[in-house]
Amino acid sequence: MFKKVLPLSSILFLRFLGLFLVLPVLSVYALDLEGATPFLVGVVVGGYALTQAVFQVPFGSMSDKIGRKPTILFGLLIFLVGSLICAYSTDIYTLMIGRFLQGAGAIGSVVTAMIADLVEEKQRGHAMAIMGGFIAMSFAAAMALGPVIAAEFGISVIFVITAILSLVAIVILFTKVPTPPKIKHIYHGKTKTADILKDPNLLSMIIINAMQKGLMTAAFVIIPVFLTKPEYGFGWEKSDLWMVYVPAMIAGLVAMGPAAVFGEKRNIPKQIFLVSIVLFIASFVMMGTTSSSAVFVTAVIFFFVAFNMMEPLVQSMISKFAKVHQKGAALGIANSAAYFATFLGGTFAGLYLDASSRETLGLTIGAIGLLWLIWTLLKMKNPTRYSHLIIPQNEVDFDKLNALESEHIAEWFINETEHVVVIKYATEKLEEETLKAQIIK
Repeated sequence: MFKKVLPLSSILFLRFLGLFLVLPVLSVYALDLEGATPFLVGVVVGGYALTQAVFQVPFGSMSDKIGRKPTILFGLLIFLVGSLICAYSTDIYTLMIGRFLQGAGAIGSVVTAMIADLVEEKQRGHAMAIMGGFIAMSFAAAMALGPVIAAEFGISVIFVITAILSLVAIVILFTKVPTPPKIKHIYHGKTKTADILKDPNLLSMIIINAMQKGLMTAAFVIIPVFLTKPEYGFGWEKSDLWMVYVPAMIAGLVAMGPAAVFGEKRNIPKQIFLVSIVLFIASFVMMGTTSSSAVFVTAVIFFFVAFNMMEPLVQSMISKFAKVHQKGAALGIANSAAYFATFLGGTFAGLYLDASSRETLGLTIGAIGLLWLIWTLLKMKNPTRYSHLIIPQNEVDFDKLNALESEHIAEWFINETEHVVVIKYATEKLEEETLKAQIIK
């Protein structure tokens, strides 16, 4: 399983490393560009996410039709071009165009869907945790390297590095990534966006994913500006930002493992999400109201712990709740909503910096987080435990299978490559031998 997940996780690592390298410093460096305002800087920080939101669903649907690999290649090439435009921009508007183009290479949902294609259901949680771990490692590396590279060579060099990382990812895609099996789906209708949004479990995860990512960009507008601009009371040097990001990221990595284990193995993702939301609320309220550097650093640690506790579980839960023919579209919708929230988070934070105080910004985000906490507490449910019954295709009586109606069978489909029928059923409600006896010739 690890050999299947490693190349795709490496591609995400390289792409997210390119994105994250600029996050800890982009807001303070962009403020020095011609035409920059706090609001426009907020748009630049989250701008890539707006085009991600627009193209996530088309990329996910396209990957279901033409294949995952060609779609990922197309997205990486677009990301490369956008990175080069950012590297050579001299004003805020050119930088904004480059960031928008970076986001148009919307491959996140496609890579996640491909991992789900390659890995069995019972291993999917572990696979998603590995993927989340690689993203978290890219986060950690970026938090340490980004401020140092920007201080020594300028932020343009970071964007050139991002373009080079895209080329490396393309090489990995065509030399190391296996081709997923071609799967024939047996359903009476096509995938519709409305069907995905009507599923309460998928809708819950879409909202959680969006809130998490929106708070991420809000934080990366707030943290470097608050720490480095004297008017906010701290006056750190830009090159010292790694001193807060690295320990915060280490704490996040330490928290991620137990959160993934408890969320997956004990099937309590709701409880993990509730703890994370409380930490998010505390983080932003503390950042907005404290005058102590130690308390502010503690707040940043809370933020990274909350983010990393959620990260591996969100993608795994979406893959679990989506039917196999919905994977690409469902992950596309979820990531589209998340990236749209990412854009709004950065823009909202920049707008508030323009028009309001640090305290008001922190308390406003805290209030939004409280509403999120209440909604999650009342509406979210832990998932049903499912397993897969895999039977050779020539042993199945399809008349019996088509006639079989049970609320405990989530879906079934044919894997044409391996010539097997896969039936997803609720393990706590239906015994494997009983189910098998009902459909065998």
